[in-house]
Order: sequence, then structure tokens, then C-alpha cells
Amino acid sequence: MLILLVEDDPAQLEPLRTALLKVGHTVDAIADGETAQWFAFNKNYDLLILDWMLPKLSGLELCQVYRSAGKVAPVLMLTAKDTVTNKVAGLDAGADDYLVKPVDVLELLARVRALGRRSPMWQGDKISLGNLHLHLSNLTIEYNSATTQLSSREFQLMEYFMRHPRQILSHDQIEQALWSFGEEPESNAVTTLIRRLRQRLQVIDARDSIETVHRVGYRLNPPA
Repeated sequence: MLILLVEDDPAQLEPLRTALLKVGHTVDAIADGETAQWFAFNKNYDLLILDWMLPKLSGLELCQVYRSAGKVAPVLMLTAKDTVTNKVAGLDAGADDYLVKPVDVLELLARVRALGRRSPMWQGDKISLGNLHLHLSNLTIEYNSATTQLSSREFQLMEYFMRHPRQILSHDQIEQALWSFGEEPESNAVTTLIRRLRQRLQVIDARDSIETVHRVGYRLNPPA
């Protein structure tokens, strides 16, 4: 999933970002509410994780503005405010779930999995294209009963392809979808990642499912 994570404390932001990346999510990690608002309205996120107390614009205010604009992606609030009144205020603002700090990473990941099922992009525990199946829970790809494990970055790329089957995706589109805000991929990063993913797919005899469209980009086709 593509996740917007907003937390102004670097000591909490980086461990949460790292944990989400390790299980295959793409994460834009932002430290203030105003910048997060721009991202929330200019990218199509599957999930927002918002700290309540943020500089410039609070997570509660951001959630209210987001919902007022008709945005429907699930929102998970993170806060040290653990009274019933505060929880009600967060839910009334449009949050779908509420996690009290200090955040336990395993609990956060469980909440993320549960909220992911509410995302408009949710397609179940696997995405399929013909006999090609991407398993979202364990980062594996299956074809005709043969299975291979993907790295988190390979998984992100395969998920992006499978959410856009038969579409030509340019280098720029892939970079924007896979690399988080503030990351600077090397010039050959997409080419290298495509090669690695094809090597994984070769193990299950599905290497040719990724087509190179000369001077344009790449396209995922159903395996023959």
C-alpha cells in the first residue's frame, strides 16, 4: 500500500517508517501538518497515519479537512491522548482507528493490515492476473503453483504492476510510486529493479510477463 505517515518526532517517525517498508509498503514520511496536507491532496494514498500533535496543522485538523474534501482512504490516529473524550474527538473527526503512544510496532502493523482492507484499492489478500498471483500477506508471487519470495522493493514494484495491468508505466511513474518523499533513486534504479524482478519471475517461469516498451516504459501482461 501507499501510506502517508505524519509524525514530527524523528525518534518515532523513522522506526515506524522502517517497519512499514520492511513489510512491503511505500511510505511518504512527513514531519508537519501543512506539508502532509499537500501530499494528502496530491497523491492517492491507501492509508494515512497521523500523529495528533503536529506543527502548523494538527493531525486532527488534517483529518477533518481530508474528510471534508470527500477523501475516503482510512485514517489511523497516533496520540498520547488516551481519554475517552479524546478518542471520541478523533473518531468524530473522521479517523477510522486510534493507537495510543508509545506505539508498539507489531500492533501498528496489525492495525495497518486491518485498515488496508477498508481502502478503496483493497483487492483481498492477493492480486491476480490470469494464473499469476501476488500474495500481499507474505510478499510472494505464484504462477501455476510455483512460488518465489520477493524483497520488499520487488514486491512494491510487482504490486504496482498488478494494480495497473496491461498499462505502459514510465520510469518516472514507477519512481514516483515506489520511492518515498525525500528519497533520491539512482539514475538506473528502475532498470536495475526491473532486472531483479524478472530474475525472480524466471524462477516461476513468468519472466516474460514484464514487457519492455522501447523508449516508453514497461507493461505487465498475463503470462502465456
